[in-house]
Amino acid sequence: MIWRLESLAEGGLEGTVLGTLVMPYCSGIGNLIFAFVMGKQGGSATEVMTNCVVNNVTNLTLILGLPAIFWSMSLASQKKGKGGKGNKQGQTASQLNRLSLLLTLVAVLFFTGATWIMGRDGKIDFTDGLILVGLFLFWQCFHVFDVMKTNVRQNRSFDVIMLVDLALLAVGAYAVYISTDWLVAWVSKIHTGFISAKYIGWLSGWLMVVPNGMLALYYAWTKRPEVVYTSQVGDGHICIPLCVGIFALYKPIVMPAFFQTGMLLLIGAALTHMFFIAFFNQLPRLMGMALTAAYGYFLYKGLLK
Repeated sequence: MIWRLESLAEGGLEGTVLGTLVMPYCSGIGNLIFAFVMGKQGGSATEVMTNCVVNNVTNLTLILGLPAIFWSMSLASQKKGKGGKGNKQGQTASQLNRLSLLLTLVAVLFFTGATWIMGRDGKIDFTDGLILVGLFLFWQCFHVFDVMKTNVRQNRSFDVIMLVDLALLAVGAYAVYISTDWLVAWVSKIHTGFISAKYIGWLSGWLMVVPNGMLALYYAWTKRPEVVYTSQVGDGHICIPLCVGIFALYKPIVMPAFFQTGMLLLIGAALTHMFFIAFFNQLPRLMGMALTAAYGYFLYKGLLK
């Protein structure tokens, strides 16, 4: 996956676009397929919402907090060139990345807020699902046309090899479907212990975070914080609103007990990221520790209490 993502980046996709349009589908395909499989098998709607909330909270707290602790999560350009030209271009790219990321975080607040409002009556029904899927499609169309506009402005076109890349990613998606279908069927037959149908929402949420977390750590290690940021935030859009909306088209979703806590943590984490990116252009190490601690509180409220 990393191999093909690097190829897409070289073929005309900027870091923030790569993180917003491509990586979320690669890392979030498991969540989409989980929602589809649960709907097909008549699984618990509450567990689908649990899966989505666990995924998003983990992304915005733990997965973004750990890179800030161990590596630099600064969006400031470090490029240098003769006569300052390269540095100036790097600063411009950095500013564009920051604005794009802030816009994506605004979308997180909007989508999370919309889901929270729709779920305040205790469930999300068919009509709510249609609205959530429509909101996601509008957001994706906005980004697609933005990429096309940028390519026209820069007189650049996508490489033909992108079709090969997308085909290879589709093969990977089918493999995820097969494995997810098997895992859901296997866990659903177990009724005692922690690894059982009772906790399938939590277990699947953590499992789907693994590839996303690996990609985040890789891009943090290679000093591509803009990809780390946008991939985690963009992956959140796959769960909320898309996964929630798709499953609600099958049957109404009943909210889990920790729904309120999860929504508040998501909104709080998004506002925290917006503040530090807007005013400091980075996520400080101390805030990375605070976000990791917030994830511990989420586990306490959702599992232990």
